[in-house]
Amino acid sequence: MEYDIAAIIQGYAQGYFLMADDSQGLGWYGSRDRTLIPLDERFRYPKSLRRVLNQERFTVAINRDFKSVVAGCANRETTWISPELEKIYWLLYQNGYAFSFETWQGDELAGGILGIAIAGAFIGESMFYRIPEGSKVAMVKLVERLRQNKFVLFDAQMMNPHLERFGAYRINDEEYQALLHKALQSPCSLV
Repeated sequence: MEYDIAAIIQGYAQGYFLMADDSQGLGWYGSRDRTLIPLDERFRYPKSLRRVLNQERFTVAINRDFKSVVAGCANRETTWISPELEKIYWLLYQNGYAFSFETWQGDELAGGILGIAIAGAFIGESMFYRIPEGSKVAMVKLVERLRQNKFVLFDAQMMNPHLERFGAYRINDEEYQALLHKALQSPCSLV
């Protein structure tokens, strides 16, 4: 099956995201409100995580093992990452849009965040961990990287208690579209 990468990126650039439904059918979804991870002083994390970061148990890599991160994100009881969506992520990766931001403990993948970067927007698709704190450390290090590289927006799509602990907040679609427009005018790179 052929995929139109430009059309897929255009969909994300308009504020939509791809998800598979229960029958593995793939569709575009939008949301009346979006969850953002703050890239300013509102970003926070638990003190216990600060200790883990200070111990430097994990190293960080980008795209060292992209396929394993996608597989890790898809490997749950209910997943919206279908085999077809995994193929699309792989194509986006090959075209420089999809990234895995990973934590490693020695040679073992500890956790990671799967996302799509378009100009100054980073759209977090999913995260997972194999070693406790692996994905949390990835979150902190990813925010640091996005700040350094002057990203405008870190879209986490949907709120959950895990993201709330990092200071995630909701904005309405109108605010989101304005911020997304600004982000798309900012030439940024993750690597």
